[in-house]
Amino acid sequence: MKILTVIGARPQFIKAAVVSREFKLYSNLNEVIIHTGQHFDKNMSEIFFEEMQIPIPNYNLNINGLSHGAMTGQMLEGIEKIIIAENPDFVFVYGDTNSTIAGALAAKKLHIKVAHVEAGLRSFNMKMPEEINRILTDRISDILFCPTDTAIENLMKEGYANFDSKIVKNGDVMLDAAVFYSAYSKEKSTIINDLKLQKYALASIHRAENTDDLGTLNSIIEALNTINRNCQVIVPLHPRTKNIIEKNNLKVEFKIIDPVGYFDMLELLKNCSIVLTDSGGLQKEAFFFKKHCVTMREQTEWLELVDNGFNLLAGSDKDRILSAFETLINKSSDFTIDLYGKGNSSKIISECLLSYS
Repeated sequence: MKILTVIGARPQFIKAAVVSREFKLYSNLNEVIIHTGQHFDKNMSEIFFEEMQIPIPNYNLNINGLSHGAMTGQMLEGIEKIIIAENPDFVFVYGDTNSTIAGALAAKKLHIKVAHVEAGLRSFNMKMPEEINRILTDRISDILFCPTDTAIENLMKEGYANFDSKIVKNGDVMLDAAVFYSAYSKEKSTIINDLKLQKYALASIHRAENTDDLGTLNSIIEALNTINRNCQVIVPLHPRTKNIIEKNNLKVEFKIIDPVGYFDMLELLKNCSIVLTDSGGLQKEAFFFKKHCVTMREQTEWLELVDNGFNLLAGSDKDRILSAFETLINKSSDFTIDLYGKGNSSKIISECLLSYS
């Protein structure tokens, strides 16, 4: 069985890494990897392939820095040509990026089966491009690999019991990655010593809803500045967000560092006191490493984290962020609850593919 995997953004590299590793255990699963180029900065792309030993992509489309429409359109065209040349049995897509929807569309229009990993997630905010991508990808996928019961419930409410698609609860592939790579991160990463970190909060800001509006971005920055006066705040910052801050002379008191590799991020997560983020992936990873999380968005795809008290939604309002931080910084919670599987998601995916007819 030939599988064509489409990836383009940093979280997808991590997910694809652990699934690719599992595929290699089966002689009858042959994977071809397309890197769309959506994340092109060396620190946000190449380093992941190097340190995580992800196979060099068979194809690199090098498509980036464009509008949503132009980027998706060029990806669709490029992926279509590769599908015709490779004639795979399945096209595998991950998450909710432009690479995801482009890969799914290209495959479906050529009558190639589509498997979507992280299916069924919903923020219920149609202003988010990611929400549009994940909804459309789910609808045209043949296998929907869902990480949680909530994801399956979302699909059922949308009528998927009546659709010709297979729904599989496989758990979260990011848990697979966290379990596997955290065993190596301490020896591979020196970031804690390099930055001389002790008690600190780990934060990230990258979503367009928070960075494109200066008032919104400044509110978040003011909240992080306030927290930083009592608890150091470390922010690995996307180049795009950093440029906006510098261009508009926004006052930053916390420590900004360049984007980091996965091993460095794991060590930052392991050793921090709390996480503040607008990233979907980082919310889960905080839970994997028993950290509470302040989510600087109005919605989250990971409702089970909110329902169980591990995560507080604070939006971009300074006072709400500070209030959520104060609530969670000293909170004690039971992180042993099974929300995302047992760390064997990749094995379930592989075995499902082999049994698919």
